[in-house]
Amino acid sequence: MQTKHEASRDPAARHEQETAPATAMRALDLSHILDVELLQKQCDAVAEANRNRPDVLRADLLAVLKKASTEGRQKARAALMADGGGLNCAYRISWLQDQIITVLYNFATAHIFPQQKDKFTVTAVGGYGRDTLAPGSDIDLLFLFPPRPTEETHKAVEFMLYVLWDMGFKVGHATRTVEECIALSKSDMTIRTAILEMRYICGLERLETELETRFDKEIVTGTGPEFIAAKLAERDERHRKAGDTRYLVEPNVKEGKGGLRDLHTLFWISKYYYHVRDQAELVKLGVLSKHEYRLLEKADDFLWAVRCHMHFLTGKAEERLSFDIQRDIAEAFGYHTRPGLSAVERFMKHYFLVAKDVGDLTRILCAALEDQQAKSIPGLTGVISRFTHRTRKIAGSVEFVEDRGRIALADAEVFKRDPVSILRLFHVADINGLEFHPDALKRVTRSLALIDNRLRENDEANRLFMSILTSKRDPALILRRMNEAGVLGRFIPEFGKIVAMMQFNMYHHYTVDEHLIRTVDVLSEIDKSRSEDLHPLANKLIANIEDREALYVAVLLHDIAKGRLEDHSIAGARVARKLCARFGLSQKQTEIVVWLIEEHLTMSMVAQTRDLTDRKTITDFADRVQSLDRLKMLLILTICDIRAVGPGVWNGWKGQLLRTLYYETELLLAGGFSEVSRKERANAAAEALRGALSDWSQKDRNTYTKLHYQPYLLSVPLEDQIRHAHFIRQADKAGQALATTVRTDSFHAITEITVLSPDHPRLLAVIAGACAAAGANIVDAQIFTTSDGRALDTIHVSREFSDDADELRRAGTIGRMIEDVLSGRKRLPEVIATRARNRKKNKAFVIPPSVNITNSLSNKFTVIEVECLDRPGLLSEITAVLSDLSLDIQSARITTFGEKVIDTFYVTDLVGQKISGDSKRANITARMKAVMAEEEDELRERMPSGIIAPAATARTSPSADKKADSPA
Repeated sequence: MQTKHEASRDPAARHEQETAPATAMRALDLSHILDVELLQKQCDAVAEANRNRPDVLRADLLAVLKKASTEGRQKARAALMADGGGLNCAYRISWLQDQIITVLYNFATAHIFPQQKDKFTVTAVGGYGRDTLAPGSDIDLLFLFPPRPTEETHKAVEFMLYVLWDMGFKVGHATRTVEECIALSKSDMTIRTAILEMRYICGLERLETELETRFDKEIVTGTGPEFIAAKLAERDERHRKAGDTRYLVEPNVKEGKGGLRDLHTLFWISKYYYHVRDQAELVKLGVLSKHEYRLLEKADDFLWAVRCHMHFLTGKAEERLSFDIQRDIAEAFGYHTRPGLSAVERFMKHYFLVAKDVGDLTRILCAALEDQQAKSIPGLTGVISRFTHRTRKIAGSVEFVEDRGRIALADAEVFKRDPVSILRLFHVADINGLEFHPDALKRVTRSLALIDNRLRENDEANRLFMSILTSKRDPALILRRMNEAGVLGRFIPEFGKIVAMMQFNMYHHYTVDEHLIRTVDVLSEIDKSRSEDLHPLANKLIANIEDREALYVAVLLHDIAKGRLEDHSIAGARVARKLCARFGLSQKQTEIVVWLIEEHLTMSMVAQTRDLTDRKTITDFADRVQSLDRLKMLLILTICDIRAVGPGVWNGWKGQLLRTLYYETELLLAGGFSEVSRKERANAAAEALRGALSDWSQKDRNTYTKLHYQPYLLSVPLEDQIRHAHFIRQADKAGQALATTVRTDSFHAITEITVLSPDHPRLLAVIAGACAAAGANIVDAQIFTTSDGRALDTIHVSREFSDDADELRRAGTIGRMIEDVLSGRKRLPEVIATRARNRKKNKAFVIPPSVNITNSLSNKFTVIEVECLDRPGLLSEITAVLSDLSLDIQSARITTFGEKVIDTFYVTDLVGQKISGDSKRANITARMKAVMAEEEDELRERMPSGIIAPAATARTSPSADKKADSPA
């Protein structure tokens, strides 16, 4: 384990380093980073000037060292911007830290503890031991002591540590003898790894040499397999905690899958098992090819560059490549926007491709290790081991064998003899439930050039692929293995274009390729009836889908044209038409796939942004769908698409909206839509409500039935009408002008808050503002006016707690906030401002405000759809402007896609007519865009602090609340 510092003293070692591929980094000119001689003189001068003033001495020393460190790091940052080298930057900072620690050691042992010179050793461990240090990294030090260190030795080390801490460094340290290090290394794998990377900095060099020699002899020898198993298990657990995918759109550069820690694991294993001092030696040993070694170097350098930029940019040890810094780092790397992909999306694609390379290199090294280990077991033990681990034939296959539950190649020439066997490998693994031997995947990666146009057009290859895709076992697992090995992108070049592609928004959690594979996974889950609780309707429908093949192809390909200039649904349908023929689908199947891809967003958008109680919504949607088969398949595709976006995106509320749209459309397509007039249906509904209140007095039944107009009677379910009647009568008996009631529903993942109050044009604006102040996310609003001039508004907010009791307490808090604001006990601008202050403004995303006003989506209402960047209080401000404009809001749909909000309002003018006239529409558009862009608007400043009811009558009685608070 010779270090650079040792190598500089050893001519033979220095020659070895100069001829190694990593020379560029080691041959860096570092003189401009720090003048070490000058710094030592300045520190000595501080000691000379403050012989009898220890407090001043310490402060002056700190100032000198801090200035040197700050200026040196600034120069390292400038060099990073100039040459872009991540490893160079990490090495410069590591070298700078070495010099500061060495100068500090010299100062301590010359001026403070002169008896301690060469009485202890300072070594670097961890990443710092590899001679790499990020700007915000911890400084990990191991102080080595002789067998019986004196009290003064401990004090000298403490002096050094306190100075480093006062300089602002996070110092991880240990003080041990050589014997203690050896003893601890035997039982603690973390300490063993730290000592493996130990590097001498300054002090008594003999102790470092002794530990290195003993560590190699007493710890490393014969324990390679044990160390490898521990490091790989550690890696797997780290991946599990980080999300177990390298395709998260805000990856952890250090700890995430495909990140620096995975490369470090490779370095540790190589150093421990192969006893190499430089990764380049792995090429000589035949572990890596020259091309693979170059990939390793590039990956290491790129990830270090990203990490150094992140630390410099944020001023701290930030390891998560979050949205708010991705743009800045893309700019620092010099990326520019290209057609279809922004600069930041191109940068992130590079990142994910590098992470994929790290995965490939891990598999290749693991394959080599396993092969090496099998060969190296000596004597009888080796014979027994080879007998126990011998391969078994796989029924029906001569190309592949089974090796301890993993598929392996029968010989090294399998793929060269017949390239179709590359696809066959994955197919055989699927039907036999086998994992993949690392060597098999290594040979796949090295054989990708065999996947050419001839193989892509091969009927057998396409048949095998379709069998994998539509497998009843675990198609997503096999597709993911194919993707990680590079096969999927080679076999389907159009898929290759979206490999590692991210979309710069908060809605999508994964890269496009990972999203598509996860979509197939959800479909497979539904197909195997494992989602009955989550998707009862889809679970029932899947059994009656005649064309599984078409559905699976549509699900896999629905986003395949992302990153192009044109609409990805249209472009994707065109790509699918070409691929379907290649996959062997019939013309009828092809047309289904093409239609599903063209329309794959339609059902989601209609369900979430349109009023499903408006008949024209249903008739327009049915006109697009046209058949029950298409409707079933589109519903299932929509569920799979939303579920695969990321954790927490799917919820029961979205499920309920999709089921409602499905059932209403199914009724129309089956010819069951009622032809009875609206008036007759409303009268029938009123009679049904009257009948349900049979235990009330005749007078109360008449009074509370006549409160409601047609829209309420036709769109609100009878059970809710009954609940509302009890709620209103209860409020009236208590003499309350203002009251709220809440209920929650865990399956639908929403909480419902019903507000009864005197009607007012700004009522929804105030309710929305109160919800924003209480931290509630509104997803739906139904606004009804009663015949006696009151408003009965029902607000649905996203559920936050899994436990009903906790959620009802939260809903009660929101209800009280609404009452306090409406009654004037709290001022709306103030409570919203308090909420907004606690939320960091989202600077990462820019969404130009958009307003669309149309009269064609509803027979009775004008539909206003707005799209912009979300923020606290936005809905309140928008609805206030609509009130300013004398518009009557009948219903609202509030939909959030990550950082973007799409709000839809069904409105009329004050006499119940649609909005007509270009000037009025232009005025609405201008005012709405102004509020979305947070521009000054004098008219908006008149927003009331509250309205309506006297404070004394505003609060529902506790007993009434309790009665109303039962879960639905």
